[in-house]
Amino acid sequence: MKKILFILLIFCIFLTGCTNYNQKNVEKKLSQKISNASGYKLTGNLTVSNNDDVYNYDVVVEYKKDNYYKVKFTNINNDHTQVILKNDTGVYVITPSLNKSFRFQSDWPYDNSQIYLLTSLLNDIKRDSKKVFKAKNNMYLFETVVKYPNNSKLVKQKIFFNKNMDLEKVIVYDDNNVECMTMVVDKIKYSPKFSKNNFDVDNIISKNDLSTETEKTGSLDDVIYPLFLPSGTKLVSEEKVSKDNGERVIMNYDGEKSFLLVEETADIYNELTIIPTFGEPYRLMDTLGVMTENSLSWTSDGVDFYIVSDVMSKDEMVEVAQSITGVVSIK
Repeated sequence: MKKILFILLIFCIFLTGCTNYNQKNVEKKLSQKISNASGYKLTGNLTVSNNDDVYNYDVVVEYKKDNYYKVKFTNINNDHTQVILKNDTGVYVITPSLNKSFRFQSDWPYDNSQIYLLTSLLNDIKRDSKKVFKAKNNMYLFETVVKYPNNSKLVKQKIFFNKNMDLEKVIVYDDNNVECMTMVVDKIKYSPKFSKNNFDVDNIISKNDLSTETEKTGSLDDVIYPLFLPSGTKLVSEEKVSKDNGERVIMNYDGEKSFLLVEETADIYNELTIIPTFGEPYRLMDTLGVMTENSLSWTSDGVDFYIVSDVMSKDEMVEVAQSITGVVSIK
């Protein structure tokens, strides 16, 4: 009996050793493949979900070692395109249809998780000492915690690699284990050749693969009200004023979580206009916005939106914004 128990103990130790070796070996190969490449180009589809609202994007990621990133998002429903760019002069959120770009002095993409960037996913794997690893049917799965400072509801992700160590899929979950974002990869090319000005703002606007045809700005004939309000907060005043090229509505919400909401027709510039700003790029359901400590701004369907509050958390501002964005997308 003792001999049998001893054999079982040795067998268990052997299995544990193999599992640890496999996990470390996979991590090492992943790190080598990504780190040794001069860059990569990745294409795929991103799905963002919030309750009944679902948005789908074609995504193209271009990365050049060490500090050049370009991520192009095209909304499949309306063919609207935006780009996040990082180069030597800063971080940009570019909206070609408006000839407008916000410029940040930001640590993006290094300050949080990024579902579509290989380097960020690799860092998440390395950083999580309690990650789960599984190998099955020539696929490798890592389950790790995520770091989304502006959305604390996102808590974990599952990252799938094939036997060649190429990324296949990433799923991000909230604290209720609900799938909130899914990235499915179509193709990855390592060490591609990029043109000299591939990561220049002007080049992105002028390139044929981005539409520079201006879109009609939204109308404020119907004011859009949030479907979500923090408990005890209500609309106390509303004012509509004229501007040079449209209208602006200013709404004041009062209560324990008071905030100011501004809606105005978006300006379309005749030439590329770069707007220096504080904060970080932030992805809402159907668009890229700008997040600061006490404000959130974004453009949707030709309307600019601004939420400003000294007492609301970032999560609460996002929840209000998502409830507005959902209404806009239905119009």
